[in-house]
Amino acid sequence: MLVVLSVALMVVDARFTLLKPVRSQMSLVLMQSYWITDLPQRLWQGVASQFGSRTELVAENEKLKTENLLLQGRMQKLAALTEQNVRLRELLNSSALVNEKVEVAELIGMDPNPFTHRIIINKGERDGVFLGQPVLDARGLMGQVVELMPYTSRVLLLTDTTHSIPVQVNRNGLRAIASGTGNPERLELRHVADTADIKEGDLLVSSGLGQRFPAGYPVATVKEVIHDSGQPFAIVRAVPTAALNRSRYLLLVFSDPRTAEERANDAAQAQEAQDQQGGSAGPVVPATVPKPAVAPAANAAPAAPAAAPATPVKPAAHAPAKPVNKPVVKPAAAKPPAAAPATTGGRE
Repeated sequence: MLVVLSVALMVVDARFTLLKPVRSQMSLVLMQSYWITDLPQRLWQGVASQFGSRTELVAENEKLKTENLLLQGRMQKLAALTEQNVRLRELLNSSALVNEKVEVAELIGMDPNPFTHRIIINKGERDGVFLGQPVLDARGLMGQVVELMPYTSRVLLLTDTTHSIPVQVNRNGLRAIASGTGNPERLELRHVADTADIKEGDLLVSSGLGQRFPAGYPVATVKEVIHDSGQPFAIVRAVPTAALNRSRYLLLVFSDPRTAEERANDAAQAQEAQDQQGGSAGPVVPATVPKPAVAPAANAAPAAPAAAPATPVKPAAHAPAKPVNKPVVKPAAAKPPAAAPATTGGRE
């Protein structure tokens, strides 16, 4: 009877809609039973996740504390290096900017041509963007602006086959040229001597040569160095540090727009103004010093012929030997009494 009843209920439920209200009400009752039967499993999972997450949080907290200490130490070192750089630039009378001005831009499109690596950003000529302006992300240099529009710009990436950038090895300062290969994950260093001191893991930074890219920004990391005894140059492949295929927000670098000659002229003018200020203030200090030393010489000039031996004895105990000899020698050289005050007056 139960089998027949179950078959009949399934047929009625499949063919008609009479049992839908009953099924909905039964689902409410059965939901409570499902919740009660699943309660132990959910409690166990909650306790396990609680202890597991606490352990992970403690470990992550310790890791973050360690990283924080390391970063604070690096920040102190960078602060000292920045101050030292500023002082050296002042000594060299350099007018280059230490910290470039940057502006945030957003990627809004990319070139569909697979053989060209170009992107479009939402900043254009109206925003002050100029041709050749460097573009970077949070990890390193990405490329430069090659086309301007009123509200957008086109950026040529480092990995394009038509792009090259002067770089140097951060470890030893070795200079080279990094060229694009058409692969978004690879750069090649051209004309690197086979005996050059370069190895895997070296960081390549912009050298600043050519006055297009600012110096010191990360460009790539050396991935492979192939030495061939039969070739004069080594094959050096590097991976860009910037996330060329994943970065959404970029930075536009605004460097000093002046040319090298203008910067040199401005530095020379600043140095000349500083020399003029120092020259006008320089004689004032020594002019006040010799006045007390000259006064005794003028007073002692008339009495020099009569008391010549007594004059060097008295000041010898209180004054150095040079001031004492001067008033004695000068009157001796000028026999007429009127000539001594004339010479002292000329010195004043």
